[in-house]
Amino acid sequence: YVIGQDKAKRTLSVSIYNHYKRLNYQPSNKNDVEIDKSNVLLIGPSGVGKTHVVKTLARCMNVPFAIGDATTLTEAGYVGEDVENLLLKLINSADGNVKEAEKGIIFIDEIDKIRSTNGNVSITRDVSGEGVQQSLLKMIEGTTCSVPPTGGRKHPEQNYIQINTANILFICGGSFTGLTDIISKRIGKGSLGFHVKSTEHNKQQEFNEIIEQVTEDDLIEYGLIPELIGRLPIIATLGELSEDEMVEIITKPKNAILKQYQKLIELDGFSINFTENAIKKIVKKAVEKGTGARALRSVFESFMRDIMFNLLDQPKGTTYLIDADVVDGTKSIF
Repeated sequence: YVIGQDKAKRTLSVSIYNHYKRLNYQPSNKNDVEIDKSNVLLIGPSGVGKTHVVKTLARCMNVPFAIGDATTLTEAGYVGEDVENLLLKLINSADGNVKEAEKGIIFIDEIDKIRSTNGNVSITRDVSGEGVQQSLLKMIEGTTCSVPPTGGRKHPEQNYIQINTANILFICGGSFTGLTDIISKRIGKGSLGFHVKSTEHNKQQEFNEIIEQVTEDDLIEYGLIPELIGRLPIIATLGELSEDEMVEIITKPKNAILKQYQKLIELDGFSINFTENAIKKIVKKAVEKGTGARALRSVFESFMRDIMFNLLDQPKGTTYLIDADVVDGTKSIF
């Protein structure tokens, strides 16, 4: 299901394996070794598969899984979601079974958007930045939280659901735009994209090499508080996708987008095939959009829309071939 990103897949697999090994481990006496939780921080640009890889893992593991977005979170008492709402999503994912939810996985996306605004001249509180980081600390480390059963704000007269987060695995992800500049400055490399004759491939390779060298200090400079980084001991980086990997994403996986469109058209009694040049053209257009694998669907949609609209007027059982000109919109297949 997930193409490329071998290092990140390996890091996640090992940390999740160790996490569930830790849950099954019962210390025989008080002098026995205690094993800490191995929460993960995923760093990589938009559209390279951060959410996809975690979703796929949770599905393979068949454990309660919830995705939350850090951008919607604010400190308790302010307009926005409380951090406890993430736990409610996990409980709902476990069909209300709190014991099951306590062994689940929570993925917090856009964690980089709650960076603390150190340079902010405003005298108001940083309620969606450092404040949220502070309120996530206890929950990620492990504490008993009181969750309102219907979500939203806490009221004194509500009956709360008590959930212990000590065994919930937290995976945080973010694109951390601008982090490479901080790393480049530290390792003494020039900023990306200013090299003479710098090809797209070279830039992508250089980006991937730089992002792999991220340290805790770089993340602190970026705006994450040291206490939060300390609770996310495992850092996995995801590089930008190469054109070859994008070609594989279109064609290889079980749920590959090209196979999805072929199946949709097959359900109407037709069949379509794509030339190699058509696939390369789709990838080229997606790369130009700069949003990674996410751009692939919109490229497909742009040229397949008219084809699917006019298809039902054609004689059933016809096979169509899509080449680079059809992808470009300069030629019709009918």
